[in-house]
Amino acid sequence: MPAVLDHILLGASDLESGIAFVQQHTGVAAALGGVHPGRGTRNALVSLGEKHYLEIIAPDPAQPGAPDHYDLKKLTAPRLVGWAAHTGDLAAFAARLREAHLGFDGPTPGSRRRPDGRLLEWKTLNLHDNREGLLPFFIEWSAGTVHPSVDAPPGCALLRFELSTPRSNELQRTCALLDLDVPVVHGEKPQLLARIAGRAGRLMTLAS
Repeated sequence: MPAVLDHILLGASDLESGIAFVQQHTGVAAALGGVHPGRGTRNALVSLGEKHYLEIIAPDPAQPGAPDHYDLKKLTAPRLVGWAAHTGDLAAFAARLREAHLGFDGPTPGSRRRPDGRLLEWKTLNLHDNREGLLPFFIEWSAGTVHPSVDAPPGCALLRFELSTPRSNELQRTCALLDLDVPVVHGEKPQLLARIAGRAGRLMTLAS
């Protein structure tokens, strides 16, 4: 498991089908996480161990006019749509990116309220060029926020997570510059790849 990996995003056209997909393949039922106000999405979560989790993300029917950032409404089956990395202090990380002349937006504050009423807060930073979705967005959780992996349903473990691309050497150099300890392999097309172990020997293979 890459140390910097915070969470993996599994997109679905509706949340219920995404939850059912994960439960069918792992035996673990994801817990509702909440909604992202203004972003048009809601989610459900499964823990992948300490400081790592799987986020099932889908359109929020209560926000019909919000932008569809990951084209979730067009999905015919759940698939990986992105991932998040934690690199510590985002302000310091942003300064490093400026020195390397890499364009980005943020850090930008965000939040969502859980079904139990608890408020989760964070900051995110997004690269202008994420290499066709292979590079992550970067997240820093607020000091008073409990990381979602702590109380999301357990039972899953990430066995494999890697980035596949025809331009693997170039991407490896970029990942080294960003301190991303994620495997990069040569493949026919840009793609995120993950394998997750569930209960009773179940395996779930995911791709973007």
